[in-house]
Amino acid sequence: MPDSPMAPSAPPTPPVPLAELLAREELGLRLIAGPVHADLLWVHTSEMADPYPYLLGGELLLSAGVLLKDPDTYVARLVAAGAAALGFGVAPVHDTVPPALVEACDRHGLPLVEVPPETPFTTIARAVWRLMAEARHRELRRVTRAQQALASAAARPDPVPAVLHQLAVRLAGRAALLTADGEELHAAGRHPAPAAQEALARLARVVSPAIPGAAGTTGARTDPAPASATDTVGGTQLSAYPLGGGQGLVLALSADRREPGDHTVAGIAVVLLSLLTAPHQGAGAAGRAAALVRLLLGAAPKDVTPLLGPADRWTVVHARRTGGGPADPLTAGALGTALGSALLDADRHAVRVLVTDPGRITPQPGWTLGASAPAPVADLAAADAQAARALGRAEATRTPLSVHRPTSGLADLVPRDQAEAHAAALLAPLTEPLTETLRCWLSLHGSWDRTAVALQVHRNTVRQRITRCAALLDADLDDMDVRTELWFALSAS
Repeated sequence: MPDSPMAPSAPPTPPVPLAELLAREELGLRLIAGPVHADLLWVHTSEMADPYPYLLGGELLLSAGVLLKDPDTYVARLVAAGAAALGFGVAPVHDTVPPALVEACDRHGLPLVEVPPETPFTTIARAVWRLMAEARHRELRRVTRAQQALASAAARPDPVPAVLHQLAVRLAGRAALLTADGEELHAAGRHPAPAAQEALARLARVVSPAIPGAAGTTGARTDPAPASATDTVGGTQLSAYPLGGGQGLVLALSADRREPGDHTVAGIAVVLLSLLTAPHQGAGAAGRAAALVRLLLGAAPKDVTPLLGPADRWTVVHARRTGGGPADPLTAGALGTALGSALLDADRHAVRVLVTDPGRITPQPGWTLGASAPAPVADLAAADAQAARALGRAEATRTPLSVHRPTSGLADLVPRDQAEAHAAALLAPLTEPLTETLRCWLSLHGSWDRTAVALQVHRNTVRQRITRCAALLDADLDDMDVRTELWFALSAS
């Protein structure tokens, strides 16, 4: 069922188990009827014949039985009002707890506690408030630890899976990120029963608002989506919370029980996940979208450059997971956010990001990065090749970030057109794979193993290609003069 708006600033006061109150030996309380399992939310004293109209539910009602006439009706009304337990004071009205009251409490399942004459009702009330304060303190510490753990998880290389894992651990259940249709994108923790999974998918549809502009939204809801929804299936406690950011994503939780602070912990996770999954929106987002549309429709790069904002030079970044694993869209989006750009492309090989501020390009935990030199829009293809080579070099040298540095010095003494003509003639016998292999091999000082890592090929393949290059160029590649000339030519090509 839908709940009222969430995100309380602090967890509610946890109830006090009746067993904890009975364990206070100084009170001298004794359970003489009904179950011991009851949760106390309040303490209320009343000598009315029928206190039903004044009870909120969850009370430990304290009474000396001044107007007790019909124990069965009296207990039935207490149960109907939701009272948690009855504390009956012995003396001055009754010498013992009336047997009819004991029988009525057993029959209706209401815990009955005998209060000895030397224990004032106010002492019991103070004990309950003290237990509540202790429980609230424990819950606040639990929520604080959970907040710290979730914040640390959000800074990890896989922020979304890491946050879900911490949430599953803290709630002793399962945490999943679902689409509005109930499709599971990421999850952590043990699987609930199929019936519970189906119920979570239904809750996701209840709380998820329609995504503006999404296909198939005809007839979609027009009323605001609830801030949360809960359900119970087979004893499993289920809850769902919509994320912000306009992606239509839902945080779905399942656990065997629901603690008072769980709602607050879930609210913290919702805020973090909303930030991690929301697309990066800069001030020039509309202009960049327009530039992309015009490029797709055939406009020349120079004609769309003014739409891209004040940055007329861009840096291309290539990135791969350090462990070699794939980068899902959410993880790639988190990388783009860290680099200050929403312009990214993720495939099974690498993530590519267009960055306007080179100062944002710093090593990122869990990633290996290669960055080009800043380039105008017309030269982005060349910058893309630079970033790919830089990434290969970073992986080969096991450094988190490698940045392409344009050549300068003696090479600048030769006019550009003459250098390019000489390079084209010198390298003409080589095909593209051979040229790229030779470039990488020279940049890594002739290391077979590092070149193999950078190009993601076997070291024997590198040897065969370099041998082929030497034969086609009719050159001794062990000669430093030859290597230097080839490097200048490759830099100019």
